[in-house]
Amino acid sequence: MTAGRHINTTSQNWGTPLKYVNVVKYFFDGEISLDPCSNCHSIVNAKVEYKLPQDGLKESWNYPTIFVNPPYGSNKINKTTIKDWIKRCSDAHAEYGSEVLALIPVATNTKHWKYYIFGIADCICFLYDTRLKFLVDGKEGGKGAPMACAMVYWGQYEDKFYKVFKEHGYVVNL
Repeated sequence: MTAGRHINTTSQNWGTPLKYVNVVKYFFDGEISLDPCSNCHSIVNAKVEYKLPQDGLKESWNYPTIFVNPPYGSNKINKTTIKDWIKRCSDAHAEYGSEVLALIPVATNTKHWKYYIFGIADCICFLYDTRLKFLVDGKEGGKGAPMACAMVYWGQYEDKFYKVFKEHGYVVNL
């Protein structure tokens, strides 16, 4: 994870902190149907997990609830970036009516924010944890992320999103 800065670990297995896994599960009434970019150390425990390096972008996303903590860098082998993951989030909601949450860096000047979030997503929670401490290889500790993060929501339950996420950050309906 670089966010345009120097690499602060050689691990590619950055996991969602338990605090946010619990909030996502609560929002989805206890069950996440799909985690399309899981890894061997993930604690998300979705019903279906596509574990990296498996290319979850090429698999089905026809699931009712989806949580995505995408790779933040580029995949030179697959020629994909975070933009591809965010597009797929938007597409899953549009095509299948999936309820989708994505934990992503706040980079509002990027194409993925301009094309697939603003005017497309339904809500954003700009997280108060500005230096979110991801799990590295399944373990807590280490430095915080070098960027602010947000939880982006594509779905029909804006009021519920606000009620669940308001204590974790500033919520904006789009």
